[in-house]
Amino acid sequence: MILADCHNHTSFSSDSIAPMESMIERAVSLGLKTICITDHMDYLFPKQYDMSFVFDVDTYFDKLDECRMRYGNTIEILSGIELGLRNEPDIRPLCVDYYHELAGKYPFDQLIGSTHVLEYIDPYYPEYWHTHSETEGLRAYFESILENIRHYDMFQVYGHLDYLVRYLPGKTKDYPYSDYLDIIDEAFRLLIAEGRGIELNTAGYKYGLAYAHPRPELLVRYKELGGELLTIGSDGHAPEQLAYDFARARELLLSLGYRYYTVYRKCKPEFQPL
Repeated sequence: MILADCHNHTSFSSDSIAPMESMIERAVSLGLKTICITDHMDYLFPKQYDMSFVFDVDTYFDKLDECRMRYGNTIEILSGIELGLRNEPDIRPLCVDYYHELAGKYPFDQLIGSTHVLEYIDPYYPEYWHTHSETEGLRAYFESILENIRHYDMFQVYGHLDYLVRYLPGKTKDYPYSDYLDIIDEAFRLLIAEGRGIELNTAGYKYGLAYAHPRPELLVRYKELGGELLTIGSDGHAPEQLAYDFARARELLLSLGYRYYTVYRKCKPEFQPL
């Protein structure tokens, strides 16, 4: 069984209003043994949007300590953060330095690296697709992932690979993954060589897609290349989204030949049976 949700958000994230206590209580009610709270830190998020996606990390750890005192006998509460990695040449060095400082200063159990912004635009919004075809947008997205792996070394797991498919302007919400396999393979090889992993992010199911992130073919490819480090997260922003479709995710992973998933404690991977 999957007993750890390693990617979720609370009111410390700009796009969630969920108190940390509510997420933990939901996790307990679902029978989870571990929750890693990974709030958003998107340093230098584009100013044209109303959300900053930064939070006071000291206050976060104070709240985490309070919750550990209150719930620690019933569930393991791990510290985490989701870093918004930027690939724009003028932004990237500033983000690398800032995230290195965060990683060195605070005792995070897990740091997720994710791509949320392309060319100073959040592709969640239609404006990005006014000037990019689906092919152009997806290639820029996968290329940014590869470049981010090359330049950022403070994260353990790359988050929600291929999540951009959620926001494609076409109706099918699908993509010819083989068109980008050269980039994806190189990204996987780099992660594997550096002892870093990816996640199975079940929010794809929540958004009505036929698959979680990344799609099954990419999970197969990651495994073929020797990838073993795979965390599982709902990317939940509200209690009812926690552990979303974890039973379905487990069946998928078992069908693909996976037998373990990963939980990070003090930035070190530990394997858990499916």
